[in-house]
Amino acid sequence: MHAIAKQKSPINSIFEMVVGRHHTNFWLQKINPLWSIHQALGKIIEKNQSAQDTISLTIEVNRHFKMGQAGQHHPVIVEVNGRRYERTYSLTQLDAHRVLLTVKKVAEGIVSQWLTETAQIGDVLEFGQPYGEMLIPKTEQPLVLLAAGSGITPMYSLVKKLAELGHLGQKSVWLMYWVKKNQDAVFKMRFETIAEQYPSFKFDVFYTQENPSDARLNAEYLDQIQSLEKSIVYVCGPSGFVTTAEQLFKKAQQFKSEAFSLTPIISEETGFINVTLTQSNKVVAIPKGQSILLGLEQQNIKPQHGCRMGICNKCACNKAQGSTKNLVNGQENMEPNNLLRICVNSAQTDLVIDI
Repeated sequence: MHAIAKQKSPINSIFEMVVGRHHTNFWLQKINPLWSIHQALGKIIEKNQSAQDTISLTIEVNRHFKMGQAGQHHPVIVEVNGRRYERTYSLTQLDAHRVLLTVKKVAEGIVSQWLTETAQIGDVLEFGQPYGEMLIPKTEQPLVLLAAGSGITPMYSLVKKLAELGHLGQKSVWLMYWVKKNQDAVFKMRFETIAEQYPSFKFDVFYTQENPSDARLNAEYLDQIQSLEKSIVYVCGPSGFVTTAEQLFKKAQQFKSEAFSLTPIISEETGFINVTLTQSNKVVAIPKGQSILLGLEQQNIKPQHGCRMGICNKCACNKAQGSTKNLVNGQENMEPNNLLRICVNSAQTDLVIDI
């Protein structure tokens, strides 16, 4: 039976052709829940509380799982009440067969609430292919990492890998982490231990709702960073945090950011926009001020999508006509025949899109 899990034998191939992939997977998983013809699966083997409303799941993965690089994200697919949901999380590699998935419970978040409250040891998750460009730099320039809230998870993966490779003793790395209260800080003790081992690694946590409170990210923090023009800056957090960082760190030698949730641009605009869908030959009306993806979903149209935060590009389509506004940074685009990520853009005029 072990051979069935490792490679596809001629008998197994014939069985798949006759019975079909789904039925083959069904019977394989009766023997071992991680066995599959093609699915990247992982079984929860440990569940721990990492911070307030935050859990860390240790997951054993099968041979189809593609281990991403430190800092990348994976689509995570779960079944809740008979429906499949896909969300994106940053994973940390523990060894060749195990990864760490850290999740903060989000109000009205179906997947995050299931993972934090319902998921149990032995439950099986499905994974997509990793993606993301916020990887370990190949140069020796100082590295500044800015994280807020759940944005700490890719930073932990990066710092852990830098330590394993021995790079923390060779280059300057400064991790700045903003949370509301002390109990919200994830991986704090682990970062402090790393800082004790590597003098070139600096770690600071800022508490914005403690008494006394620390300031949110602003221009004053720039004065503490030496040689910003020679530094690489990575940022991960809510869209408002990322937008502020983009404005402050324009002089950095290299800047990369990822926003894991949207803070809609404040606008007094009201009303509806007509969106023409060329592939389905439909015209629907969606509200201004919210993502095109959400507006289409409210019309019972289900476009392909993945991360819902503008990183994976699964929702990207061609915009033939119309004006849109990016909900992360507020930039408007009026050019025709541009690639449009409908999860992070709102409609400003009537649109024609290739869906």
